[in-house]
Parts: sequence; C-alpha cells; structure tokens
Amino acid sequence: MVIALGAIVMVTGFLGCLGAIKENKCLLLSFFIVLLIILLAELILLILFFVYSDKVSENAKQDLKDGLALYNTDNNVGLRNAWNIIQAEWKCCGVIGFTDWHEALKEKVVPDRCCQEHYQECGRNSTNMFWNRGCYEKVEEWLDDNKHLLGTIGMCILVVQLLGMAFSMTLFHQIHRTGKKYDA
Repeated sequence: MVIALGAIVMVTGFLGCLGAIKENKCLLLSFFIVLLIILLAELILLILFFVYSDKVSENAKQDLKDGLALYNTDNNVGLRNAWNIIQAEWKCCGVIGFTDWHEALKEKVVPDRCCQEHYQECGRNSTNMFWNRGCYEKVEEWLDDNKHLLGTIGMCILVVQLLGMAFSMTLFHQIHRTGKKYDA
C-alpha cells in the first residue's frame, strides 16, 4: 500500500513538474485533475471515517485481538517486538485489558512487558500486577490529546494540495492566453 501511494505521488509530481517545465497544457491539466481526484478521495475517506467510526473502532479492536494470537509464532518476530515496545512504553496490556492475552494465548499468561514490575517470566506469575488499561484505550487517548497537531498537519497537506491546483491552473491559463503551442 505504501509503495502504491508512493508511486501515485511520484507520477503526480512528475506530471506537475514536466508540465511546468515544458509549459504543456495537457500535463498541467492532468496534474490538476489527479490532485482534484486525490483531494476528493481524501474528503470521502474522512467523511466515511466519521460516519462509520464505531464500526472502524470495532474492526480495529478485532484485528488487534486477532494479532495477539500470532504473538508466539516463530515467523512474527516484528509483531512480537511491536507489542512489547507498545506495552512497555505506554504502560498498557492487551487490546482492552490483560485478559485479552488469556484468550489469545489459551492460557493464563501475559507477555512480560505487561508486568508493572518487569522481570523474566513475570507474566507467568498470576499474583503479579499487570497494567490494567488496554493499549487501544491508550491509543485513543493519545489521538485525543494530539488532535490539534493532527488537524494542523492535515490542514497543511490541504493547503499544499490547493496551492498545487491553483498554480497549475494559473500556469495553464497563462500558457493558453499567450497561445504557446509546445510539443510534448
């Protein structure tokens, strides 16, 4: 998905750059249309996210719980490391709570990083104190605390897109007025 998005950004930038350098109206119009489509797609996704936020939340929780079951498998070292880092840094355990690990691992154990006092095999000791809050709740809390920053980043991206569209149309009309007929 990241490669596909990178390819789209590269092609879009190429259209705009080449259209401006060659003063080609077709490329500038294509650049404008691609930016407009990307902008509309972003707006549609944002609207759908807010309309279906409850379903998005439930699906995210379920996907995370499904990922817990893969914690101890050999070919998922990256997943195991990610869970360990998140639980240690954010002082949380599981998706909703530490009992999520009991369901996922099919026994009454949790990863050692769920322990408030971390030491080797502390997750196997049922008398230990584990972090009570789930990591999903911590992520929601972080997003809520940083919504102004995220909104600012979103607005900056919007301004850059709108400026790109405005400049491409300005250059398009300037080329059209002067009547330049350059070949691609």
